[in-house]
Amino acid sequence: MEMQQIRYFLAVCDNGSFTRAAQATYVAQPSLTQAIKKLEDELGGELFSRDRSGCRLTALGRLIEPSIREIVHKTQAVKAEAVRFSRLNTVPLRIGVMTTIAAHHLSPFFADFQQEHPHVELELVVDNECNLLNQLDEDGLDLVISAPTSLPAGHYQSLKLYEERYVVVFNDKHRFNQMQHIDLATIQTEPYLDRLNCELRETLRSVCQGRQVNLYAAYRSNSEDWILSMVRAGIGVALMPEFTITKNADKIRVRYLSDPEIRRTICAIFPLSSAAKPEVAEVLKSLRMSF
Repeated sequence: MEMQQIRYFLAVCDNGSFTRAAQATYVAQPSLTQAIKKLEDELGGELFSRDRSGCRLTALGRLIEPSIREIVHKTQAVKAEAVRFSRLNTVPLRIGVMTTIAAHHLSPFFADFQQEHPHVELELVVDNECNLLNQLDEDGLDLVISAPTSLPAGHYQSLKLYEERYVVVFNDKHRFNQMQHIDLATIQTEPYLDRLNCELRETLRSVCQGRQVNLYAAYRSNSEDWILSMVRAGIGVALMPEFTITKNADKIRVRYLSDPEIRRTICAIFPLSSAAKPEVAEVLKSLRMSF
C-alpha cells in the first residue's frame, strides 16, 4: 500500500467520482483508476461500486476508510513534528530574563529542561524589563521572566514562579554583621549603593519618603556585579533581592530588611499566542513543576 494509492482512494471518497477525484489530485483519470485497481488487488476486493451518478464505497471500502484516514492523519503529524524539529534547530525558543534576576537561581532549571527536552534549543536574552517587554510586543521573544509591578497592557498572561525578600548587603567586616535586625532608618546612616536597574526603586523611594528616611546614594550602578564588588570593598551597603547573593559569597554578609519587609514576585510573562506553541507550553509546564 503506497501513500499515492491512499491519497487517490480518499480523493474518490471525498469527491464521489473518479473524474472529479482525478481533477482534484491533478492526475490523469487512467492513472488514478490504475492506482485504485492495484490497491483493490492488494486488499482482495473492490472498494467502489460505480453507477451513473458516480461511485459509492463497497462494504470493504467502508470498512477500511476510517483506518486509511487515520494513516493519513498520523503521517501528517509525523511530518509536522519533523518540520518543527528542523525549525527549532535554526530558530530557537527565545526567553528574556530581567537583568536583576540571579542567573545561578534559574540556571539549574534550564539545565534540567534542556536535558528533558533535547529537541528544544534555548536562547536567553538578558536585558532590562522595558526592553524585554518591547521585544515581547514585537514577537522577538516567546516569553519573559521578570518581576513586574503590573502586567503590561495587551493580551498577556503571567505565571507566578517564586517570591524573594529584599536583604541588606554589606561586607564581612561591617558593623551590621553584629546585628540581627536592620531597618531603613539604620541603613540611612551608611553610604548607600543604588541599583539603577532595581524594579522597585520607585516603591522604595515612596516608602522612604513616607518614613522620612533619606538613603544617600554614594554610588550608583546598573550592574549587580559592580554593586557587589563595591560592597566587598567596603564602599557602602545595598538592598538586593535575596537570591542575587550566592550562598557563602566571598566577603559578603546579608540580613533580611526587617522594617519594612519588601518582596518581589518573579513571573513568566507571555502572550496568549505564544502559549499555544508546543515548545512554550513545555517550558511553562516545567516552570510550574519546578517553582
